[in-house]
Amino acid sequence: MATSYTDPAVWGVIAVIGALTYAIRLSFIALFGRLDEIPPRLERALRYVPAAVLAALVAPAFVTLQAETGLAVDKLVAGGFAGAVAWRTENVFATMAAGMVTLWVVRFLVLPAL
Repeated sequence: MATSYTDPAVWGVIAVIGALTYAIRLSFIALFGRLDEIPPRLERALRYVPAAVLAALVAPAFVTLQAETGLAVDKLVAGGFAGAVAWRTENVFATMAAGMVTLWVVRFLVLPAL
């Protein structure tokens, strides 16, 4: 697909974005390298980062619209069941297995019957 921007302009933007991303990450490394101890309040807040990142990666799959059926009902059901298994068992492998089996059951047995 053609664009009105020249190649040097596009590469310049890519280089600037890369440098800014590197600088942001380096700033945290430098900051925490100089601290003898991370403040307890910041440490409590940082505990939620992995869950927030995972939610940001996974949530769009549950709320996407499909052209023929609207919401992805199979993914919503499987995600809900996997969430319940995760909450109850706190076992990653059980959660993945329950989610995948539920997705397959809903997708191949329940939805075609409707």
